[in-house]
Amino acid sequence: MGNLHGLHRSHHAGETSNAHFPPSLAPPSSSSPSRPHMTTVEPYCHVDSSLRSLAGKAEGFGRAAVGGLSGPICRVTSLADEGPGSLREACKRPDPLWIVFDVSGTINLSSFVNVSSHKTVDGRGQRVKITGKGLRLKQCENVIICNLEFEGGVGPDADAIQIKPKSSNIWIDRCSLKNYHDGLIDITRESTDITVSRCHFMNHNKTMLIGADESHVTDRCIRVTIHHCFFDGTRQRHPRVRFAKIHLYNNYTRHWAIYAVGAGVESQIYSQCNIYEAGEKKTVFKYITEKAGDKEKPEAGFIRSEGDWLLNGAKSCLSHNGERHVFSPTQHYSEWTVESPTEKLKNFMKHSTGWQNLPLPPDQTTSTA
Repeated sequence: MGNLHGLHRSHHAGETSNAHFPPSLAPPSSSSPSRPHMTTVEPYCHVDSSLRSLAGKAEGFGRAAVGGLSGPICRVTSLADEGPGSLREACKRPDPLWIVFDVSGTINLSSFVNVSSHKTVDGRGQRVKITGKGLRLKQCENVIICNLEFEGGVGPDADAIQIKPKSSNIWIDRCSLKNYHDGLIDITRESTDITVSRCHFMNHNKTMLIGADESHVTDRCIRVTIHHCFFDGTRQRHPRVRFAKIHLYNNYTRHWAIYAVGAGVESQIYSQCNIYEAGEKKTVFKYITEKAGDKEKPEAGFIRSEGDWLLNGAKSCLSHNGERHVFSPTQHYSEWTVESPTEKLKNFMKHSTGWQNLPLPPDQTTSTA
């Protein structure tokens, strides 16, 4: 499941002493030059070797997501909003399916497509763009969505990918997302054990919300891993969190317009070896004070920053008082692919996130739905 470099063994938040890192992986300071001798470690090197190699390979909290591993291949043959051969028709079927596309182009949705449990929506081999509305993961489990584009969602509730309520074991990988009226990815209402990886976010305001609002105290169960994502000039919410436990690592966030990461009520954010490159606005971590629905006093969340690289005058604005309240990923999983943030990692993120022009890998089975 990728390469484990031992960085997770450090329990000293925000500390950049090389004593807590292998010598080749010591985090750079905000003023240190790039080190071209360091190599970039690509996560998920083998998931494209065969069609179903994605199943169960997510790092982090979404690692149990197997999608439609046990089901036959289902082919989307139409770009229509609905009807035979459409994406909507495939996603609503109750049985496990590995959904692939025989067509490239734009699917203009008039309403959310509800993705049922045990589905893989696999965009490899084609270039498929979803617009109008997005995908909704509602009370489902074991879903993988990969290699799709989302652009131009319309309406006050238009999210590209909406995960609510009570959905679990989800992996969103290698998608390009931009310009929806509401969020790009929203994770709320007790949805948990989710990984978002290798995605490219751009041209958007409220990028990613995790945790519905301060009244939804049952969102304390939410756990999300976000890694190797490129937040490319999006304004805020990378992510914005309430109640949840969030592990961020090896993401590249640049030129935000308000703040990079927002820690609302009771949230626990473990930010590890990310690159934060400021534009005009410099605040990386913003603490947002709110009152939980079952508490008397308002409070913000908690953040631990470890090995993060702050560029172009970015200011962490960390409060160190609450670092001891932040969870350790090792309490939940033992392996993840992480490396020190460098110029090489930054360039990797620019070119290797979002939709990729990949062939559809061969399947070892021949069954087709």
